[in-house]
Amino acid sequence: RAALASAHQGQPLPKTLSVLESTPQVRGMHTIIRNKDTTRDEFIFYSKRLMRLLIEHALSFLPLKSVTVETPQGTTYEGKRFHRQRITGVSILRAGETMEQALTAVCKDIRLGKILIQTNLDTGEPEVSPAAPGTQPRSAGTSPTALVPSQLHYLRLPKEISEDYVILMDSTVSTGAAAMMAVRVLLDHDVQEDRIFLLSLLMAEMGVHSVAYAFPRVRIITTAVDKRVNEEFHIIPGIGEGTRACHTS
Repeated sequence: RAALASAHQGQPLPKTLSVLESTPQVRGMHTIIRNKDTTRDEFIFYSKRLMRLLIEHALSFLPLKSVTVETPQGTTYEGKRFHRQRITGVSILRAGETMEQALTAVCKDIRLGKILIQTNLDTGEPEVSPAAPGTQPRSAGTSPTALVPSQLHYLRLPKEISEDYVILMDSTVSTGAAAMMAVRVLLDHDVQEDRIFLLSLLMAEMGVHSVAYAFPRVRIITTAVDKRVNEEFHIIPGIGEGTRACHTS
């Protein structure tokens, strides 16, 4: 972890990062969810508002084609339409699951998957090992030594996900270790790296750099990036850790 903290200090943020514009509305919502005295109901309400804005922002990076439609008045309108494969949402349990409601609110009939990564209680880091019995098999053509999280409690990915655009969701990204593990799982299922969008309500610079360095074609999208993490690797100033970040459902 110490290596993660110091590896990218002073470097510019990667070009694959997109941060939601800090409008007065966005800044105001961040003020509310970062305030330690904010009630649970207010925290949930404004977190959900930010999540929906984040999802809408992320969708703007999907490939669109020009189309012409006829209006009810008999005239034509030159517009845009998503023209590639399906979109699939995958949440990193359990905090990432809180973003599913915002995703389904703006993406009709979207398919959902879930990844639960075991964390080492001594180090706080996700662990890796060869795929354990009972986990979903890797797609044909992946490396036999590919790694998945050890003691994988749950992995559910929709069938034929390899051609999809995948929106990978976690509420906060601190070191980036769990996010990188989740990306690795998607790649082991033949999802193309440049079709993975990592979305998070809040990220630390350390996590952004770590993910971008490991997976330079993954698009990283968030509402804000904080510069520091503390000795326990919580984001500073952050929005709170543990149960608070999960209680948005």
